[in-house]
Amino acid sequence: MADARPPRRPARPRPAPGGPEPLGTAPRRAALRLLDAVLRRGEPLESALAHATRALVGGPDRGLAHAIAAETLRRLPDLDALIDSATRQRLADDAKARSALRIALAQALGLGTPPHAAIATVLPLVDGGPRKLVHGVFGTLMRGEAKLPEVPTLPAAVAERWRTNWGDAVAAAAARAIAAPPPIDLSYADAARVLSDATSLAPAHARVPAGSDVTALPGYDAGEWWVQDLAASIPARLIGRGTGAALDLCAAPGGKTLQLAAAGWQVTAVEMSESRAARLRENRERTGLGFAIAIADVLKWSPDATAQAVLVDAPCSATGIFRRHPDVLHRAHGGIVAEMAELQARILKRAATWVAPGGTLVYATCSLEPEEGEAQIEHFLRDHPDFSIRAPADGELPAGIAAEPEGWVRTLPGMLEAVGGCDGFFVARVERASA
Repeated sequence: MADARPPRRPARPRPAPGGPEPLGTAPRRAALRLLDAVLRRGEPLESALAHATRALVGGPDRGLAHAIAAETLRRLPDLDALIDSATRQRLADDAKARSALRIALAQALGLGTPPHAAIATVLPLVDGGPRKLVHGVFGTLMRGEAKLPEVPTLPAAVAERWRTNWGDAVAAAAARAIAAPPPIDLSYADAARVLSDATSLAPAHARVPAGSDVTALPGYDAGEWWVQDLAASIPARLIGRGTGAALDLCAAPGGKTLQLAAAGWQVTAVEMSESRAARLRENRERTGLGFAIAIADVLKWSPDATAQAVLVDAPCSATGIFRRHPDVLHRAHGGIVAEMAELQARILKRAATWVAPGGTLVYATCSLEPEEGEAQIEHFLRDHPDFSIRAPADGELPAGIAAEPEGWVRTLPGMLEAVGGCDGFFVARVERASA
């Protein structure tokens, strides 16, 4: 166990404080800023990326900073356990020394960075501070051949909540799922264009390995497909093909809008964020699919007429996409779930008035919290007796995913695990009675 004492034999000579920083320090400094944004200020990792990496010159450095921060967040409880095992006095959760050690250990034990490089590029982050402590703890752990467990440990509050809601097996599957980035799913405008050598779990779907350069895949320049998790494609699959008016509410980045447009609907995509709507426009230009975009708050906006199909892709805690966005595990606490559930209820109530008699409303969230899924739609049905559930028919859902007895769809960690899993989603299709 080490505290303020340096190791007897450092892994490699380290640069003197105040000297030139080792090459590669700048991305680690950006990673430190990203962790601070997520863990102290509760910001989403992706939202913090532009500001945290503003000093970096090239895309590869920004990618490295993101990879280091994401790996640290995937492994945070286990990294902290290692750090605590090698210090006589526990470091505060927000101590800079702890953050620097998390980054160094995540690289050495998770990303395969040589230990001497991992520590040499992190020590400048604590210049003028606990440099000896950081070096000492890191050296102690490396000499002891520290390892991370094969299956990561979920944050305690998350593990307890998911065990309570879904059982031990689902919580264990979630821990396995966060060990590495998931495969990448593609949705195609034309099912006949799906890559012949890719795994396909549904019509117009292909799955490629994690880390694939999607811009190099066939069909990217022609706009034949877009990136969209298999579970995220279910809401639009339940609306199906049609030629009438359709509304996609809270639409960015636009995968569901593209599905609806490809299925023949006359779509209006409503998105409050101008910056997020830019993704919609980019996707529209690349794919050549036609749809209208309205920049508006759905709590204030209204369509000119009712629509035959309304898709509510509601704002949520996003805990279902933890495999690709591990920061949600450390940000989405009970207060955020309650806040999102209240917002979802207001949006659903408003959206229901825009569904034409005999029309379809699909409600979806990428959340693993029942308050944002099952409880939400049960409450909606109690308050809207003119709506009723229409369960998926045979062939409407991807292979390996089935509807619940109540008629809605819940995807959970562990589903399709043998072929790469899928995000956690809740999807319900309800129909309005004909006039």
